[in-house]
Amino acid sequence: MSTVEASEMESGESISLHQRILSDISEKILSGAWAPGHRIPFEHELTAQYRCSRMTVNKALSQLAKAGLIERRRRSGSFVRRPQSQAAVLELHDIRIEVEALGLPYRYERLARLKRRSNAEDRALLGLAAPGQVLALEGLHFAGQRPFALEGRLVNLTAVPEAAEEEFVEIAPGPWLIGRVPWSEAEHRIRAMAADEHIADALDIDPGAPCLVVERRTWSADHPVTHVRFVYPAESHTLVARFTPSQG
Repeated sequence: MSTVEASEMESGESISLHQRILSDISEKILSGAWAPGHRIPFEHELTAQYRCSRMTVNKALSQLAKAGLIERRRRSGSFVRRPQSQAAVLELHDIRIEVEALGLPYRYERLARLKRRSNAEDRALLGLAAPGQVLALEGLHFAGQRPFALEGRLVNLTAVPEAAEEEFVEIAPGPWLIGRVPWSEAEHRIRAMAADEHIADALDIDPGAPCLVVERRTWSADHPVTHVRFVYPAESHTLVARFTPSQG
């Protein structure tokens, strides 16, 4: 450490500058001003901008990398990292909780809502034996300014007739259903797919980009309640399951 840097540390100046650099860069990332993949200014550029030692800049960038906000690449610099979410495979989780666990503001936007008589595909997805009324919904979950997951949902209005009167503008259908319908059984299916034009446009990714798809059906007693499909950009989501040995 140079005499100048040691003096700077002793005066507390580097601590305040360190916090200022952390705050400035974090704010730009969390607000969406710097999108995933955006290059952070190089260390020498930040050193000149904040008029501080390179050690102070390096310390701030290291802390941001440890927090998962940026990715440091040797010889290339530092870049905003796409948020990584973890979801338990066997839980009915609220996407809001996933997003807020990343330290990002959450928002839900309804894209489509249609009440209709079920067709053959609807009945296959829900596991319905006979035709009936369903509510078809599509919505987008956001993490900060970035699309986080595309949701497509069918609700069996025979099981949940009150859903026909809900617009699902102020609240996403998932937490609304969990709060009103006691579910007794759930089924998850997990697969990979390439984004088609509609998915790519909704999630702001390239057509053909890999996506993780989580499909779920729930029942209340013997009545199918809902079928939902969540589509995530593959690099931004991780599924976690914890098991115990069989007791049989």
